[in-house]
Amino acid sequence: MSDPHRIDSITRLREIYPEPHRLVVAKERPELDEATQRFITRGRFFALGTYRADGSADVSPRGGEPGFVRVLDSTHLAIADLGGNNRIDSLRNIVETGRVGMLFVAPGQSETVRVNGEAWITTDPEVLDGFTLARRPKTAIMVRVTATFIHCAKAFKRSGMWDPNVWAEMAGGPDAADILVCQAILPDTVTADMVRADLEQSYDQALAWEAGRD
Repeated sequence: MSDPHRIDSITRLREIYPEPHRLVVAKERPELDEATQRFITRGRFFALGTYRADGSADVSPRGGEPGFVRVLDSTHLAIADLGGNNRIDSLRNIVETGRVGMLFVAPGQSETVRVNGEAWITTDPEVLDGFTLARRPKTAIMVRVTATFIHCAKAFKRSGMWDPNVWAEMAGGPDAADILVCQAILPDTVTADMVRADLEQSYDQALAWEAGRD
């Protein structure tokens, strides 16, 4: 797509956006302080950003009971790789480029914690045995923190992410089943309701297995 208004330099960007306040810059740290460590270890969800050797990017949601992300020390995290769809996009990207960006989200809390760092995949028995999970993970993502900072709440407040009234407004919108049917990758006889039921059953089975209820 040709765009004559495309911005192609940092200088041009700074003509539009002023330099940030010094505190916005100063809040970025090279290690995890005690409060940030507690935020992460109590967490149940984060988004994992990775990229391939060709530069193409990917973001993957990651969730689990508290403890699926372990703080090993002020500069190292271990993340259990729980059951997925075996595309292993994130793991493959980490093997190729060894860099990650993470956004940790706490339910009901609009500020988030961002962590960037170097990453690798490990099968170290000591690391895997250190997770207090019902199932021992096959691998873990190791992260050496290079930068971390708290991110302000404006995005969550604008979106109404934690507002039940907004949830009600979103009810009835397209979900995964609608999208899969719309993409025409399933037989014509398969309906969104059928896909929805199948997805719920597969989720229940996978999560029951992870919890040791097989």
